[in-house]
Amino acid sequence: MEIQVTKPEMAASILAGRGTGRRALKDKATAIGVSVGGVMVFVALLLIFFYLLYVVKPIFDGASVSERTAIPYAENSAPALMVGSDEQNELLFRVGTDGQVQFYRASGELAETVQPELPAGVTVVSSAALVPHEQSFALGLSNGELQLYRVEFGVTYPDNRRMITPRLRRLSQDGELVISQSGAPISQFAFGRTNEQLTVAFNGEGEWQLTRLEGEENLLTEEIEWTNSSASLPDAPSQVEQQLMTPDQRQLMLRSGNKIFVYDIRDAEEPSLMQVIDAGRAKSRLTGVSLLSGASSLLLAYDNGEMVQYFQVSSDKGRLYREIRDFKGLGHIESVGTEFYRKSFATVTDDGRLTLLYTTSQRELLSEKFDIAKPQALGFSPRSNALVVDAGNKLHLFAVDNAHPEVSWSALWNKVWYEGYPEPQFVWQSTSGSDDFEAKLSLMPLAFGTMKAALYAMLFAVPLAIAGAIYTAYFMSPKVRGIVKPTIEIMEALPTVILGFLAGLWLAPLIEEHLPGILVMLILLPASILLSAFGWSKLPGRWKQRLPEAYQELMLVPVLCLVGYLSFAISPTLEVLFFHGDTRQFITNELGITFDQRNALVVGIAMGFAVIPTIFSIAEDAIFSVPRHLSNGSLALGATQWQTLTRVVLLTASPGIFSAIMMGLGRAVGETMIVLMATGNTAIMEWSVFEGMRTLAANIAVEMPESAIGSSHYRVLFLAAFVLFVFTFIFNTVAEVVRQRLRERYSSL
Repeated sequence: MEIQVTKPEMAASILAGRGTGRRALKDKATAIGVSVGGVMVFVALLLIFFYLLYVVKPIFDGASVSERTAIPYAENSAPALMVGSDEQNELLFRVGTDGQVQFYRASGELAETVQPELPAGVTVVSSAALVPHEQSFALGLSNGELQLYRVEFGVTYPDNRRMITPRLRRLSQDGELVISQSGAPISQFAFGRTNEQLTVAFNGEGEWQLTRLEGEENLLTEEIEWTNSSASLPDAPSQVEQQLMTPDQRQLMLRSGNKIFVYDIRDAEEPSLMQVIDAGRAKSRLTGVSLLSGASSLLLAYDNGEMVQYFQVSSDKGRLYREIRDFKGLGHIESVGTEFYRKSFATVTDDGRLTLLYTTSQRELLSEKFDIAKPQALGFSPRSNALVVDAGNKLHLFAVDNAHPEVSWSALWNKVWYEGYPEPQFVWQSTSGSDDFEAKLSLMPLAFGTMKAALYAMLFAVPLAIAGAIYTAYFMSPKVRGIVKPTIEIMEALPTVILGFLAGLWLAPLIEEHLPGILVMLILLPASILLSAFGWSKLPGRWKQRLPEAYQELMLVPVLCLVGYLSFAISPTLEVLFFHGDTRQFITNELGITFDQRNALVVGIAMGFAVIPTIFSIAEDAIFSVPRHLSNGSLALGATQWQTLTRVVLLTASPGIFSAIMMGLGRAVGETMIVLMATGNTAIMEWSVFEGMRTLAANIAVEMPESAIGSSHYRVLFLAAFVLFVFTFIFNTVAEVVRQRLRERYSSL
């Protein structure tokens, strides 16, 4: 049988084939595009993850030390008093106990030798050095005089070439500085110096004395006039093996055996014995005491290889030195050197083992053996990137790579006992105006603040958002729902910086001024809603029919407005009756609770307002998408609307509701601008609703622009970002796992 095909039918068939081919091509292209997009998102997340790890990793690396050069010096040179280098590590210096200063170039040649000029017939009897960053020393002479010197390096650029010129500058005021009035030799002394003040503690004829010179400029002659104050040290030990004075000239330490006598010398005319530290340890002997950078801590070295840190802690008897932490197994320590500004120090043993340690993080950064047995002295360079060791009649110059000693796992996540603090604490304080500041980089207060802010925001947002979503999706009339749902969703477009601005400048003062009214309103609003519902249920049916069913929900609007107005209206009266007229003072003084104007309550309300649209929108869609045949079937079997809601609708929509809550939590954890502007940004660990917090996100936003690239502070901020990334990843993963299990469980409904 022959089938005749007309031209129109043939054309339609061809066009249909072409259309099908195009759709297939589009479907395939779309599938490929979606797949590529998903893979790119995954790759982007991996790149972020590994970049954060790349930036963070160096803070956990140990230190490294390598010897650059060893410069021999004359064997008949006096023992070393101090050694060091310039900032560029191009010139090394060695100061002998006789005052002779030798400058060497890093290449090995002797640059200059400087011998202090002494009066005829006078010899150097004793010598002492100041803290490392001063690079100053003093010589005690046989005639009772004192000479002060500082090692300096001048930088010039002749012919556009940098030239570093070493020099030894005399610091003695008005020529010779007579300390011992009797002319007796100064056999032992310690000193501290500023431009306006010089304090010297010395052993004069068997008795320790204190002398202070204070300078004041004469307004007429513009000359410095010096006044002398002196006194004897009470209860000084008869045998003193070592003496130290803090650079601020407030304290003096005399070591005698295993005891350290600490004097308060703020008043030079009446010095007092403040404390006697009994530093004895079982089967060990105290061999030396050093001042850590900042002179707030003492480092005690023992012959059994232990180093112990002491610093002052508040007690019933005032601020007294107390043992804080120790480092063991260091070997027989011959010499100790501290950095200029950081809390690092180095030890060298009699067999040449060099160890780098950091007190705050209690880390042993490096321990390695070199040819530096029996060292006489060691000193760090100003930038702490080099170390000079005097051993074996040579000056050994070591290159030091120790960029992030203050960071360790314990310093980030455990309590640390910082200098001057009464006990170990979690503290975030990354910067200070002092060069010798002890960095406090604990992430615990920031992680705690993040969780606290998210918790209070979720406490405010979840009940309102979920309850609103349930009513809107299940009970509300379609006409009103068509207005309410888009209105709430459009709230999400409101910039969080505006919410933070309003929370910090309007809401926070409002809550502080009307705190009793706010607390009453939190109770009265739910109560008024329940009472209104109960009253509505008791009304006669003909009364209910007068109000159109589509607008029954709007009946609550005037009730809520009235309750809010009354709560604020009675707030002053409640404040007078129950809080003595000032709620903030009552909470602070009577309850002992700190009250910050920008606190967790403000953050909870403001951030909850930002989170509500996210939770509401997802939850409402999940509830509204529950098939109608499920609820209709339940109602047909005799269940009430409430039973249908709780046992059918909510169970079916539970995966979506849970996802909505977790999405809101993720939004709250990562929120930046609201917590930045609505809190005091104080890194504290208190659950009080009246105190603020500092979150990880807000901390990054505040401090990242001011951190030095590559510094420990900079990398720890990236670590904070990594922790925040992990937080959100864990939350999202848990949310997806739970959602899938809920979907599997209730999919059969």
